[in-house]
Amino acid sequence: MTGTSGRVLIAGTASLLMCLFLSPKFIEFLRNREFGQNIREEGPEGHKTKAGTPTMGGIIIILAITVPYLLLSRRDWQSLGVFFAAVSCALLGFADDYTKIVRRRSLGLRARTKLVVTIAISLGLWWIATQKASIGPTIKLRPVDATLDLGPLFPLFIYLVVAGTSTAVNFTDGLDGLAAGCAAIVLLAYIGITFITGGRDLAILSGCLVGACIGFLWFNSFPASIFMGDTGSLGLGGAIAGLAVMTNTETLLILLGGIFVIEVLSVVIQVFSFQVFRKRVFLMAPIHHHFELQAWSETKIILRFWIVAAAFGAIGFVVYQLSVRG
Repeated sequence: MTGTSGRVLIAGTASLLMCLFLSPKFIEFLRNREFGQNIREEGPEGHKTKAGTPTMGGIIIILAITVPYLLLSRRDWQSLGVFFAAVSCALLGFADDYTKIVRRRSLGLRARTKLVVTIAISLGLWWIATQKASIGPTIKLRPVDATLDLGPLFPLFIYLVVAGTSTAVNFTDGLDGLAAGCAAIVLLAYIGITFITGGRDLAILSGCLVGACIGFLWFNSFPASIFMGDTGSLGLGGAIAGLAVMTNTETLLILLGGIFVIEVLSVVIQVFSFQVFRKRVFLMAPIHHHFELQAWSETKIILRFWIVAAAFGAIGFVVYQLSVRG
């Protein structure tokens, strides 16, 4: 275990340092080519000052994860499945960012294209999990000692996990450093979970993900010098979804990633309320924008959301420990 701890620490540190050293040149590269963020007209008024900030920082995150992971791990099938989900979702996000920024199509890729690609990614993750990593089509209902055999519905379930998680992280990526910080907290919990399960390579990959998020935060914290874009948010969402599948914690992810669940629910509630009752529950959704319009400072919202994310992550990890010991 000591050897694994050392490799996780080295992997995380290497990812962090890669982000720190590569980001300044990458930010300069993006600025020279005017690859800047487009701000939605219907967004908060204060966000208009962020227009033109370099985006697609997720490229640096994925690069910072890839090199230490490939060098330090044995690349077992479980970790390769998570890596596949992260990189594939990041590529989808990159295509979306590229369409918005370079091709000037404000909505990015067509919804049908995103759906088809996400289904393909989910099927790939399902195939790796069941055929190569020996993951059965059952899910564990924690903290109760119960399992549910999904049988032929397992691929559909994995799709819901991948699509739901990547969308949730994407919704959360609306303030400087919010998504990166919350993702780092959830992934930190997964380092602990993978240590308990004995997944050496999963722990190394989780360490890389945490290190990359923290290193990216150096430049993404308020006021941000770079945004992760859909490249980063979908990539991190795919990684978290992959970890949930490979550690059989899909249902527990609702608690571990509670802050992401809150963000998605705020959008669902807002849309439902407006469509049915023609009334808005929040001033604006996702919910972090609601607090912005209530005159909370951006830093206050980010720090408090991090605190909530940490509470959810800690409770989720304790629940996992208790379920394993039980």
